[in-house]
Amino acid sequence: MGNVKDKTVRVKSWEEMRRLIILHHPRSVIYNIEKGVPAGNLENLRIILPTRGTQYVFIDSAAGDSLRKTGVKLHKDKSGKLYVRDEDVASFVKSESGIEDLNVYSYWTI
Repeated sequence: MGNVKDKTVRVKSWEEMRRLIILHHPRSVIYNIEKGVPAGNLENLRIILPTRGTQYVFIDSAAGDSLRKTGVKLHKDKSGKLYVRDEDVASFVKSESGIEDLNVYSYWTI
């Protein structure tokens, strides 16, 4: 990455992101849980597939007790704030892609 020819492509459906993961059969996929305001409320789950020359990005958001596009279940902490468990994201991506040795890493930003 970092080359001026590199590009970022937003993927709108989980089905398309799944197809790209299977096609590229990467060693790893990255995800980020983006928090909203007030602090701690879940906003989005961003799944990133980095490939040579292109970074594919899929964004999912909360709807009720799960994520809208993937159906990953949301949990509530002791204070009632919704969150996604890291192991649920990793398990979902691995099972949906069929790539059991896929590394699924959390990427935290400020």
